[in-house]
Amino acid sequence: MFNPSRIRAITLDLDDTLWPVMPTIERAEAALQAWLVQHAPATATLLEDAERRRAIRAAVNHELAQHAHDLTLLRREAIRRALAQAGDDEALAAPAFDVFFAERQRVTLYHDALPTLQWLSARFPVVALSNGNADVELVGLGAYFHGRVAARECGVSKPDRRIFLAAADCAGVPPEAVLHVGDDPGHDVLGALGAGMQAVWLNRAGAPWPHEPHRPHLECDTLLRLRQVLA
Repeated sequence: MFNPSRIRAITLDLDDTLWPVMPTIERAEAALQAWLVQHAPATATLLEDAERRRAIRAAVNHELAQHAHDLTLLRREAIRRALAQAGDDEALAAPAFDVFFAERQRVTLYHDALPTLQWLSARFPVVALSNGNADVELVGLGAYFHGRVAARECGVSKPDRRIFLAAADCAGVPPEAVLHVGDDPGHDVLGALGAGMQAVWLNRAGAPWPHEPHRPHLECDTLLRLRQVLA
């Protein structure tokens, strides 16, 4: 049962909770491709083939499965392998990734994200809790966060309970005093429940809940609805 009186801190997912992630990634990949056209044209030509592009990423993800929590490492390695396959200088992987990463931080917030962050951060310590490599400081939202816990630095990714416990520790409260908010039923909701937190499923699309008999403590179609409930 949802119990607002227990809440002393908020942990908040980023991608697809505060902004839609796929348009962001597509822009970042387009920026990377444009850079490669100028600096590594053979690699740019290779990556125009969607199947080759997917094959490189799949091979990296499979061979470096122990680093699945580190999307930065996986992306940089995929770029390096593409450069190597095309016969370009592998040393270009670092500056190429920097182009991708800079664009990755240019997000378009959902309409309810900023007012909700302003409201939450005035009442609770808010900790960013993400499997991705968006940086709330670079995105321009750092002022609203007490701290951030990312899978890359933590060494594990959601739904592993250890990353949720690290976020509770960052907030300075026990996990049972945390309300976690996120869009992913498995990574966010089941992960938070497994760590002893209360969990909010942000279900913008109105999808059916896929993990019976487990349930989130609260389901909201917008972050504004979450504000109404907490108020």
